Amino acid sequence: MGKIVRDKYPELDEADQEAVRQHAIAAMNFTQQAKKTLLGDGTDAPSNTAFVDGVRQFAMSVKELDIDLIDRINPFSEAYAILAKTMSEESLKEVAAVIEAKKIKLSPEEARDLAKRAVKFKQERGRLPSLTSTDAWEKRMAEGVAFLTRMKQEAMNG
Repeated sequence: MGKIVRDKYPELDEADQEAVRQHAIAAMNFTQQAKKTLLGDGTDAPSNTAFVDGVRQFAMSVKELDIDLIDRINPFSEAYAILAKTMSEESLKEVAAVIEAKKIKLSPEEARDLAKRAVKFKQERGRLPSLTSTDAWEKRMAEGVAFLTRMKQEAMNG
């Protein structure tokens, strides 16, 4: 048995090879004793099968258990891992803006009115209104601009 372990696991040192050998021999002995007990070895000598019976009872009850150890499966985990490493703060803000723009429900007239007010806002402050602003009015003007931009893109794409 020692030669088989040395051939199978040459990268292990001698102490680890000996441990593997002893474990294999113990497993073989246990299996042989269990087989003898189950099949009967021809002798009528009483034997203690409490351990084997206990193991058999436990193994049977494990089959009856209904346990779902998978909490959830995320089919996008690989894509998320790649995006998390390659996306910058700026590109994440762009993605968030696109998502927010898709949620906006406005009439075209209301969006035009908000866009006109956004132009005035830009003239006064030197920047366009932001979708992520804490000011509700600035955010509403930005939604109007985003809505018109989305409508224009959809019209161009057909």
